Amino acid sequence: MPEAPQDDGPARSLPPEHRAVLHRWAEEGGPLATRARVVLLAADGLRDAEISRRLGVSRQTAGTWRRRWRSAGIDGLGHRPRTGRPATVDEAEVVTRTLLAPGGSGASRAVARELGLSHATVAGIRRRWRLSPGEAPVPSVPTRPPLPGAEVWVMGLYVDPRRAVLLAGTRQGAPRQPAAGTVPGTDVLAGLTAAVEAALTAAMARGADGDTSPAHGGLAEYLAEAARGHPDLGLHAITLWETSDGPESRQQILREGMVTKHQIPARSTWRTFLRAMIALDSTAHPESSRRVYLDLAAELERYAAARPGTPCAAVRWLRENVAGHPGAGHHADSPAGRRPWSGVAQIDLGSFNECVVIETVRLSGTITRAEIAHRTGLTQQSVSRIARSLLNRGILIEDAQRRAAPGRPRTPVRLCGTAAHALGIHIDPEVLTAVVIDLDGAIVRTRTRPVTADIDPAEFVRRVAALGRETLAEARGSVREDGFLGIGVAVPGPVDIASGTVLGPPLMSAWGDLPLLYLLQDHFPCPVLMEKDSTAAAAGERWIGRDRRARDFAYLYLGTGVGTGLYLNGDLYRGISANAGEFGQLCAIALGRMAKDGRPEILPECNPPVSVPELALRGGMRPVRVAPGDASGSTAAYLAVGEAAAAGDPAAAAAVREVARAVGQGVLGLVDLLDIDLIVLGGPFFTEDVAGFYLDEIARTVNAFPTARRLRRVAVEPSVLSAEAAAVGAASTIFHATFTPRRPI
Repeated sequence: MPEAPQDDGPARSLPPEHRAVLHRWAEEGGPLATRARVVLLAADGLRDAEISRRLGVSRQTAGTWRRRWRSAGIDGLGHRPRTGRPATVDEAEVVTRTLLAPGGSGASRAVARELGLSHATVAGIRRRWRLSPGEAPVPSVPTRPPLPGAEVWVMGLYVDPRRAVLLAGTRQGAPRQPAAGTVPGTDVLAGLTAAVEAALTAAMARGADGDTSPAHGGLAEYLAEAARGHPDLGLHAITLWETSDGPESRQQILREGMVTKHQIPARSTWRTFLRAMIALDSTAHPESSRRVYLDLAAELERYAAARPGTPCAAVRWLRENVAGHPGAGHHADSPAGRRPWSGVAQIDLGSFNECVVIETVRLSGTITRAEIAHRTGLTQQSVSRIARSLLNRGILIEDAQRRAAPGRPRTPVRLCGTAAHALGIHIDPEVLTAVVIDLDGAIVRTRTRPVTADIDPAEFVRRVAALGRETLAEARGSVREDGFLGIGVAVPGPVDIASGTVLGPPLMSAWGDLPLLYLLQDHFPCPVLMEKDSTAAAAGERWIGRDRRARDFAYLYLGTGVGTGLYLNGDLYRGISANAGEFGQLCAIALGRMAKDGRPEILPECNPPVSVPELALRGGMRPVRVAPGDASGSTAAYLAVGEAAAAGDPAAAAAVREVARAVGQGVLGLVDLLDIDLIVLGGPFFTEDVAGFYLDEIARTVNAFPTARRLRRVAVEPSVLSAEAAAVGAASTIFHATFTPRRPI
């Protein structure tokens, strides 16, 4: 029976470039050779039977590859992964997928299916890297030679025209419990890989152009700098790729044993190994990974964009110091080496409904169980059970009975203020403030200590820790140890809350990129949280304001700079980087104040302690005398102007009103943007003398000019907090984190 005609479509008219590829495959041999020959013969008009006879393959094989070519083109001839039998296994790729897969390291079956591997293969790789359940708490990275079994950080990357070296850091001891943070997903890793590839392409191009100067001592100097900057870590230089060793010897580069040298694992490529190391670091330390790796990507992009011969001759990226782990030496200044507080929070709330009941009682002050059930929608049986548990644990106490007719007397409940305490620390360029407050927001103890913005960071951390310990020691008689929940720290922005790092506050340049949170955690064995000062003040306002602050509001914080804390939709609004509420640029835009490059200006009006005295002086007010060397000179001058304004001095009053008017324009934009009807003013420079000026000017602005002014009246009110608003708010963030009801996401 004659063979049916075959329509090979595009196979009869092979493009020249495809024909060249197929001829190359046919000449090289291997699995692709047969496929290429099938398509070439089909393009010459041969039928499957003739192709089968010439090539010595079955007619089914010839027909399969001819049809694959017709349907998918040249890409259809490539290898397809076969489950359980991959051509090669890239261990680093398996590690990356395992760490980032939903369900963490327990999702190996899904990873095996995705990569076309057997479950046994994935399980074996996990065991080799010590990522299986029940393995050691730290991974084992099988570089050549292997990294020591210890906690691992990605500490740096060096790239020049001859080599790319990844710097890893390890430290023995129990790993720190990971903080809540965002692990970079596959999209971030893909972006980083693309940036690395672009940088390496640029490096190789520089090498081809003869620009090899960075290789002469560049790596040695880089590693020496890394060793000096991270003396507490074991450092390991892992060569990703290398074109040549150059004139200098490896022994010279790694002299004095300061860094050990390694090669990537044999079963990995440099690209997948780099992704795996980032995934290991990110899942172990999610609190800092996103910012760290975005910084790395930016450095690589700058290098890739630089022209050959420019000063950007090598990538020399080094990570900031990682936080130290708790050790005996950190508490040598405590009496007999004893920590001032042992353990962590003893109050363990068992359910979302418990938090709902506590929140309802807190907002009401005093309330009966029946009223709780009515307001929350819980059954009376559930409320009674929860209330009984909270009473037994001392979180609630009963008030005097109320007689309701008809029926038996009802016993209202309220929060027990002494059931829980927290320490709040506010860091300001001029003064440190520490307060211990109870659950009702009452200040149990407060202490302050002056500080200058140019102090050495290490000494600064010691002073903050000492102030906290002293305040806790003074409050010991009033605070139950099992009811101490933790420490909140309020700092000026911008900050990286996830990693606890003060990034670059404008008036605290000496403290830039300081991992303050983790340095403080080494001094205190209890939970430590960090917030921007304005956000912390909003948390305190919400907590202590009770029912008066039971709706959305913006807290305008007048400190050394003006910021806003936002309470929206029943919770603090921090934004994606926890830096929501930066106010200065919004105010500059509202006033149309732009620098020559188009950037909104840094407004002097948004630094009241400096701008108010200067405006008063220009208006004719007599200069305020400040003692020489007084670190708080601007504060003293501001307070003097405020006192003069309250007494009727026209120049002082005009200065305060001018600043209030400028700030009011920024608040107007905030009101229109968020559609809120409550602005709360507070902070250390919202004093009694100037309060009236700010309240009047801002209230007039936000009610006279908003777009929706016919639909709402915006209330502008003073804060319920004292001058220690940020410190009290910082302590309140501990209560907020412990007791505020949040549904699981």
